[in-house]
Amino acid sequence: MATKRVGQSTIVYSTPPVIVSAATVAGPKESEGPMAQWFDETVPDDMFGERTPEKAERRFMEDAIKIAIGNAQVLPDQVNMMFAGDLLNQIISSSFTAEKLAIPFVGLYGACSTSVQSLSMASAMVDGGYADLALAVTSSHYQTAERQFRYPIELNIMRKSTSQYTVTGAGAALVGASGGKIKIKEATIGKVVDMGIKDPNQMGPAMAPAAADTIFSHLADTGRDPEYYDAILTGDLGRVGAEILLELMVQRGVPLGENYADSGVLMFEGVRGTGVGGSGCACSALITYGYIWKRMCQNKISRALIVATGALLSPLSWQQGESIPCIANAVVLEA
Repeated sequence: MATKRVGQSTIVYSTPPVIVSAATVAGPKESEGPMAQWFDETVPDDMFGERTPEKAERRFMEDAIKIAIGNAQVLPDQVNMMFAGDLLNQIISSSFTAEKLAIPFVGLYGACSTSVQSLSMASAMVDGGYADLALAVTSSHYQTAERQFRYPIELNIMRKSTSQYTVTGAGAALVGASGGKIKIKEATIGKVVDMGIKDPNQMGPAMAPAAADTIFSHLADTGRDPEYYDAILTGDLGRVGAEILLELMVQRGVPLGENYADSGVLMFEGVRGTGVGGSGCACSALITYGYIWKRMCQNKISRALIVATGALLSPLSWQQGESIPCIANAVVLEA
């Protein structure tokens, strides 16, 4: 019988792991936004001095890991497992980075929900006694995502008004049994939700129902109200998706209040040329491991529900006319 689960889809860690350290590395566009002050490193060149954007993305991930490990004053060979994923085919950013660091590696794919997916899996391994230290890492890059899912930027294709701007950067969290003040208390595993949307320029509207489903499931499983949390943060719905989420939660009878925000909106608020907000695996990771985690360490936030969202399409499925299935995964952080 499962003893570490409540309700239908929420995991309760019996000995809650902690975030020992966290790190964020962001690109130049991200440094123009209001969240830049919370990032550990901002890079003025999104190519990071590399020949291809794919290699540049690896550099973002490598630097985030090095900073997180360095801040914890441990060596790579003291990390038992690395849970990582990204948006590229065969998650090559993660696998090539894991090869270079020589840390035992579990590759994950949850599209832009991978930040929470990796954090929940790393936490489960530490809580279960299978690891003393585990890394949760993810990355994305504007140029690599555009080239894979839309059009190479060299073609200068006009972006639609509802398009989001893929975040360039990486976030890493080192999870352990002790050594940090921010606990990972619970994780709610989302279900795949497909509302039939086929336009890849409508990611926010496609993902909003999945976010609503996971938030509602989490609150039902735990018997809580949204007001229990100081912050409820979705991953990358953007302005349009966030508005739809608020409407859906009202329809479910559980309206969200002023404690709700979306990472994609926060990331690029006031930044020209970023459409309706940020997207990408690094979107939620940068805000969570930058702004949220640091504010919790400063005792400004006590409880946070992080809900990372992901659109599970591929170039092949889109070309074959398939709709976009979506997912949202959640974790509870408590100071």
